Amino acid sequence: MGQKISELEYVLVTPARNEEQFVASLIESVAAQTLLPKRWVIVSDGSTDNTDNIVREYARKHKWIELVRVTDHKDRQFAAKVYSFDAGYRRIGSLGYDIIGNVDADVTFEPDFFGFLMQKFKQFPGLGVAGAPFVEDGRRVYDYGFIDNSHVSGACQLFRKRCFEEIGGYMPIRGGGIDWAAVTSARMRGWMTRTFTEKHYYHHRKMGTGNSGVLMSRFRHGQKDHYLGGHPLWQLCRSCFQMTRKPYVVGGLFLLMGYCSGYIGGPRGPVPKELVAFHRKEQMQRLKALIAKKNSATQNKDGIKMEAVK
Repeated sequence: MGQKISELEYVLVTPARNEEQFVASLIESVAAQTLLPKRWVIVSDGSTDNTDNIVREYARKHKWIELVRVTDHKDRQFAAKVYSFDAGYRRIGSLGYDIIGNVDADVTFEPDFFGFLMQKFKQFPGLGVAGAPFVEDGRRVYDYGFIDNSHVSGACQLFRKRCFEEIGGYMPIRGGGIDWAAVTSARMRGWMTRTFTEKHYYHHRKMGTGNSGVLMSRFRHGQKDHYLGGHPLWQLCRSCFQMTRKPYVVGGLFLLMGYCSGYIGGPRGPVPKELVAFHRKEQMQRLKALIAKKNSATQNKDGIKMEAVK
């Protein structure tokens, strides 16, 4: 497949640990892109399965793919992903490029996916971070009627090089939220961040199984919302919203309990104070916008009813 000429060139980094089940499909989907990356570094974080051999085989076919192996981290917290990404980032070094992407090993893409996002970076010079929604089990996981499309999911985040340098890369937060911190930091520095819902990609590892898994996931999400500095009023509204989704009521309660547990002897979150203040300001602005939108819809509905009565 011929490489299309583009004004922008992109590179990718993929941290991977024991991903033999998914990594071949990922590589096939990237190799089929209408616009190929200039370099793709796949970082094996102490993999003990066949991940390394699979990547080596594809690297022999595609010179723009490179395998880097790093020593296994005894601490398997979320920060390990940052250390692995940084190893790939250092490997890219001074290679000339415009966009750098962080791509998980358990996703796949349609052939025009990266070409589409490069067009968006060309269209919007102030665009610092871009991505698309992901589909799991045939449906989009996040409802963008409620979730703001300025957030970009961590499974695939593309950064303008200058934006990534300005935010200082990823923050190694042990408990998670590294992707959120990077995107929010970009907005705090004046960059546009956007999930473009016209496209999507596929996530192949299920996020939680069974009711007990879902409930504990909600609780942990609540804990993370607290140490990342989420506003209490926003969290209350978010928990009430989750009560309307499966598992009904209890899911929202576990989310709220996880958040509140942070006030009981929990350590101060790792996020800088200025980022927390910016985050809470954004949440209140979004909450006001959601309330105004709901009030407007209610008024329009009442107006239609009155017209019908007349």
